[in-house]
This record gives sequence, C-alpha cells and structure tokens, in this order.
Amino acid sequence: MLLIVCRAATIAGAQDWPGLLGANRNGVYNGPGRIPDGLVWKKPVGQGFSAPVVAQGKLIVFMRQGSHEVVEAWNPGTGAKIWSYSYPTAYRDDFGFDEGPRAAPLVDSGRVYTFGAEGALHCVLLDTGKKVWSENTQEKFHVRKGYFGAACSPVIDGNTLMLNVGGPGAGIVAFDKNTGKVLWTATDDEASYSSPLVATIGGLKRALFLTRAGLVDADPATGKVRRQMPWRARFQASVNAATPVAAGDVLFLSASYGTGAIALEVRGTEYRKLWSSDDVLSNHYSTSVYFNGYLYGFHGRQEEGQQLRCVELKTGKVQWSVDGLRAGTVTVAGDTLLVLKESGELLVAKADPKQFRVESKHALLPAVIRSYPALSDGKLYVRNEDTLACYGLK
Repeated sequence: MLLIVCRAATIAGAQDWPGLLGANRNGVYNGPGRIPDGLVWKKPVGQGFSAPVVAQGKLIVFMRQGSHEVVEAWNPGTGAKIWSYSYPTAYRDDFGFDEGPRAAPLVDSGRVYTFGAEGALHCVLLDTGKKVWSENTQEKFHVRKGYFGAACSPVIDGNTLMLNVGGPGAGIVAFDKNTGKVLWTATDDEASYSSPLVATIGGLKRALFLTRAGLVDADPATGKVRRQMPWRARFQASVNAATPVAAGDVLFLSASYGTGAIALEVRGTEYRKLWSSDDVLSNHYSTSVYFNGYLYGFHGRQEEGQQLRCVELKTGKVQWSVDGLRAGTVTVAGDTLLVLKESGELLVAKADPKQFRVESKHALLPAVIRSYPALSDGKLYVRNEDTLACYGLK
C-alpha cells in the first residue's frame, strides 16, 4: 500500500496545485477539465524555470526581476497581483542560461516556501506575503555552487520541511517549517536538480531523495538513513534531475547521461531490483508520470531529441515510443495525457498503453517552455521565458 504524503494537499483542497507536480507530487490532476478551451489571460513574468503553483485562491509565481528574486501572489482568474515579496540575488549562470529561480514554490498551512538559485530559503505568509523566516543555505552549510544553481523544491511532512541542500555533513537538511530551525542533517551528498518525495511504502514512511550521488531513503522524523544506493553517471559533467516515482511497493528512479532507469520493489528495509536499463526510460530533466500500471515520460537527452514513451512499470517493457517531439513534460489529467513540448505546443491524448493517438493540438506560448504547468480548478497555467498564461479547460 502506498500513501503519498503532502500536507498541503489536505489543507488546500483537492483541486489545488500547491507544489511541484501537484498536490501529491505525482503529476496527476483530478479536477474538472482536460482540454484547453481558450486563453483566459496572459501577462509578462520575470526570469526563471520555477513552475507556478496554485493554492487557496492564489497563484504563486517565483521569478527574477533585475537583481532580486521575487515571490508574488496573483489572482488565478485574472492575473491581477495581490502581493509581492522580494530580496536581493547575485546569481550568475556559468553556462548562459536563464538566471532566475529553478525550484517550484510549495504552499502549506497558509505559508509559501521558496528556494532560490543561490540557495536562499524563504517562508512568507500566503495571505499577505509577509516574511516569517529565511535562511541562506549556501552560507550556513558551505555549499559548493553546482552547474545550474540550486533547484530542489521543498517537501513537507508534518512540521518538517526537507531539502537536498548539498553541504558537507548536510547533504539533506530538515527544518522546522514554522521557525526555520534545523531539525536534522544527513549525508555528505551534493545537491542534484531532483526534488524529494515523502511516501509510505512497505509500512515505512520514507523521505526519498535522488541526490547527485544517488538514492537516499531517510526517516523524515529523525533523518536516520535507512538506505543509500549509488545512481549517477560515471563522469562529472552530469546531473540527476527527475523526481523519484512511487507506486504501490515499487520505486522508480531515472537519470540521463548513461545512467538509466531502475525499478525497485520495496519491502520494509529490503530493496529488490525488478529491472534496470538505459534503453527504456532515461529521464533528462522531466519526471515520468505513473498511471494505472504504466509510466509516461520522455526518454533520452534533451539536446539530442527525445522520445515520448509508455513503459510498464513492473517489467520495464516499452509499450510504445514516439519520435520527433523533441523535449517536454507530461501531466495526467483524469485519463488524459497533457504533453507540453518545449516548443510551446500542447498535445492531448488518452493515457493508453496500447497506442499514442493525439486527439488535439494547441499552440499555447512561443518557445522555450521548460517549466512544468499547473492545473487547478479547471484552469491550466503555462510559463515560458517571459510570459505566464492561463487557459480554461473543458
């Protein structure tokens, strides 16, 4: 039996999208509407790959404007700004990419948590944007700058907020979500670009991280590490980026750069490999979505052109594979796949392991789109490099 733990989901309501990959951090939306039915509004947005989130009647946008990282609350139906909170940043990208924040905000218990590109962790009130607490994690934990800045979206279990910070002796750090006090630290693992998941599998609640070094399974209450498993490329110029996927008693990990995917059956403290391969579903930056026994996601390197695939989770058998879409993200709405390509085109198709048949195509925004979309209360929110748009769903 699997229980995905996301306190924000129970607080915010079933149709909210309060954090990365939605209420249950699994990329599945169960609210009204499947297909875009016209533009509701669009407006300029600052730099960043951070995905929008929606909770308790507010759309939260995390971006960079000039020399500041900015968190804003907008009216989801109109795009009108409700409040704004900002702080200075000096982040510079060494590879010429966007210099805005990478990590999606998290809304929990009336508060908004953000993690900036320089490792600035902030907590503000959802109603007003007033600061509650903040922490400079790079400075406090002596974190080495990674290739593309900090990108981990926080996860919360009870009063414990957890991040892959990446410092010596503080690879993973847990904070009291109310005060910012450090509760525990674990591992020496450097930070990846993957975000953690909290799930109960095989009778144990687990904080599951895919760090730069590999899998870490820790007790969220104490930080005790139950299991570590190397899972990364054998060369330095590589990253882990996809979030772990949990389904039943199976845990799925995936990475690119010759690393590949692995499915593990989890029973108590025992892990049994079901299959592993670099030729099945190696995710570069977007996380695969699990639905009714199958995984749907992008296989291969983003810059080399990817394949959209459906894979049976327990066997690793590829059900179908589609070329020519380049790269993008996958979200499941009801029983429908929403495939958002980097080009800005949205493909709508049934989540069918027998075939991929496009039912409709929608040109949403110009390229390049790398952020995940958000779906909430019959609306779809999509962000490219300078614009955020809201579409109604039918």
